[in-house]
Amino acid sequence: MKIEMFHLHPYRDLPEDFAEKYRSVWVDVPIELFDPPKAHEMYNWTLDELEYGASLGFDGVCVNEHHQNAYGYMPSPNIMAASLARRTKDVAIIVMGNSIALYDPPTRVAEEMAMLDCISGGRMVSGFPTGTSMDTNYAYGQNPATLRDKYYEASDLILKAWTDPEVFTWDGRFFQLRYVNIWPRPVQQPHPPVWVPGAGSIETWDWCLDQSFNYAYLSYSGFKRGKQVMDGFWNKADQRGMEKNPYQAGFLQLVVTGDSLDECAEKYGPHIEYFFNKMLHTYPGFGDAPGYRTLDTLKAGLLGQIGSFGERPGGSTWETLLEAGNVVAGTPKDVTEQLEQVALDLNIGHLMLLPQIGSMPHELAMENIKKTATEVVPNLRHLHSDYEDHWWPQMLAGRVQQQPMFNNPELAEAAGGGA
Repeated sequence: MKIEMFHLHPYRDLPEDFAEKYRSVWVDVPIELFDPPKAHEMYNWTLDELEYGASLGFDGVCVNEHHQNAYGYMPSPNIMAASLARRTKDVAIIVMGNSIALYDPPTRVAEEMAMLDCISGGRMVSGFPTGTSMDTNYAYGQNPATLRDKYYEASDLILKAWTDPEVFTWDGRFFQLRYVNIWPRPVQQPHPPVWVPGAGSIETWDWCLDQSFNYAYLSYSGFKRGKQVMDGFWNKADQRGMEKNPYQAGFLQLVVTGDSLDECAEKYGPHIEYFFNKMLHTYPGFGDAPGYRTLDTLKAGLLGQIGSFGERPGGSTWETLLEAGNVVAGTPKDVTEQLEQVALDLNIGHLMLLPQIGSMPHELAMENIKKTATEVVPNLRHLHSDYEDHWWPQMLAGRVQQQPMFNNPELAEAAGGGA
């Protein structure tokens, strides 16, 4: 199986009384809390952490798009991916992804992903998220009733722009273009693999199966709720008579690895509580604009997960989060055993691990990345070896070998020491 390192790029310095004093971490979070010099440090820490994970053996590194928030303030994942394309090698760069319905025209996504694919030598995975209601409906003012239809049209246009060898005209419901003829085109043919980050919508399951896309469930509820969602996806595949290839599915899990569970609680517990009690503290009215979720999804009880943790009486604690499976923690042996069970129970071939969580400082994040990458990740690769991964980049054999600054002290010194 493949194991990827995910990074949200959180704001690591929210005030202690944030959940009590402020309404929401998303949409209307006060700008007075943002410190640009601190953000300068945090952006470079995030890139260093992703590069470090890549150098230690993760199969891929993941970045993502969100807007107007302190939960994950990476509004342009392609900027992060451009840096990673030059400072990593041999790993997939997974953009999870561009919220394609927010681009007008979405051929901008087709162009930028093709450009990144050329720079990286065919290492890109292109994520097509619908986008959260906070990002799409409230921050970007999109109509929730038409958002999903606009998303479908954007996907069709991007795929055609990548693959049609001729200049064509697009006259759709949402987008009208007289000439479509993108330069450059992707290295990967017919196009980079498409992953669809999801939060449990039934329509997303059908869409991924219709299009042969990877369904990536990005969950903070942990593997226990993840079982319900992934069972739903695989039941849909069964109903269609389709192969349940685990590589068509991915799952995100928070992970901390230490010499003991007590050590994990002491070192990482406060930062995980910060994540659930502050970074998921979202005003409920921003969670699901009317019309954002369909009736079938609502009937299935698959509601949004953002904002539901910090509202627990007394907040979320390390103990309750560990018991509920929101975080996997312990010794390398314990973490390996738990993640192996997750991969088998959920039938997933792509396991995305989140090793920098909440307020976790840079040095501690690097420690967790190293221990997880070197003492856990190698023990999981044997899983699902009977299946072929059709959702992985087809890297160019003769690609230019970039010189990652992280592994090249002379280059780092010549450049002024790096970040």
